Amino acid sequence: MARKSIDQKLAILSDAAKYDASCASSGSTRRDSRDGKGLGSNTGAGICHSYAPDGRCISLLKILMTNFCIYDCVYCVNRVSSNVERARFSIEDVVNLTIDFYRRNYIEGLFLSSGIIQSPDKTMEDMVRIARKLREEENFRGYIHLKTIPDAAPELIAEAGRLADRLSINVELPTDQAVKEYAPEKSPDQIRKAMADVKLRLAASKDKSHTGKRPPKFAPAGQSTQVIIGADGANDATILGQSTRLYGSYGLKRVYYSAFSPIHDASARLPLISPPLRREHRLYQADWLLRFYDFQLHEIVDTSLCGNLDLEIDPKLAWALAHREAFPVDVNTASRESLLRVPGFGVKTVNRILSTRRHRSLRYEDILRLGVSLKKARVFITAVGWTPGALTDSAELRGMFAPPPEQLSLF
Repeated sequence: MARKSIDQKLAILSDAAKYDASCASSGSTRRDSRDGKGLGSNTGAGICHSYAPDGRCISLLKILMTNFCIYDCVYCVNRVSSNVERARFSIEDVVNLTIDFYRRNYIEGLFLSSGIIQSPDKTMEDMVRIARKLREEENFRGYIHLKTIPDAAPELIAEAGRLADRLSINVELPTDQAVKEYAPEKSPDQIRKAMADVKLRLAASKDKSHTGKRPPKFAPAGQSTQVIIGADGANDATILGQSTRLYGSYGLKRVYYSAFSPIHDASARLPLISPPLRREHRLYQADWLLRFYDFQLHEIVDTSLCGNLDLEIDPKLAWALAHREAFPVDVNTASRESLLRVPGFGVKTVNRILSTRRHRSLRYEDILRLGVSLKKARVFITAVGWTPGALTDSAELRGMFAPPPEQLSLF
């Protein structure tokens, strides 16, 4: 078999990495080389683009170390029984690519995942060696996210956390039964044990000793996880319920939802049709409502269809349409909690409204001057000189926001 060039490996392994969704670099400590020491930076404006919660666009070299794998997870395009083209980077390949791409200003950091080769420990050991060479030999100070392997030895995961900004351990699928059915070589209990261990190490890294000395840093950007959606029969209510438990149990920074796409894997032995990417998007929106908008899971699920989110409209709008008795709200008197439930209002918008109304009453034009898009919100609010009248209770209200019907092709 002909030896592959670095460019050929990069094409294969960067394409294979697109199924790993956990690549945001938010939450890390500030570290750069403007003092003349070291190389790289994990801050500032930005070959994968990701967005931090503060809106920064960041660029990462997002690759697999290898797409060879000894496991046969049914939903994974890189499983051992798949007929995809295989490639493997050496440790030096990944280090050199990262440094070269950074010097060309292509990237600000590295997101590294891998198929399992030989054993979980061997794979994790190689990934740790890559991070160690970058940090200690190349003095690289950019962002590093490592996809860790739950079956690897705890000391290897501990070393990974010392070197990386963020660790992630995939829970794989929404339910234990689905993992046992579609990924029989993986253990839900072992996955949770590894995540709990990372949580404990994160907590220990923040504790000061009685002398005030801080312990070594451990994954300062925290841990995250990924859930494959659409590979099993779990509905959105089950998926969001799982995410809520994960946030509460392991202090995760983020749960990532990755839509299974059998279109890209014709040999997948799964009976179910892949969900559209819109479902993935709706889950992210619902997740955001649960984390930052004071919504409870039952409120979002109660408006769903057989436990699945409405694909035509976002979950906050779906809740508002189902609870029109709560609207319209007066932007000059409503509580923060009520304003957060107005479709089209984000956290920043609500904070601006609350800050401005301390000094004067808000008119419709004032809200526009705050940079707020009122396309959705205007139906659900009142202000000085503005009321939606009977529009809030209109039978045609949903039709104002849902996409128009589309003629499908017969061929």
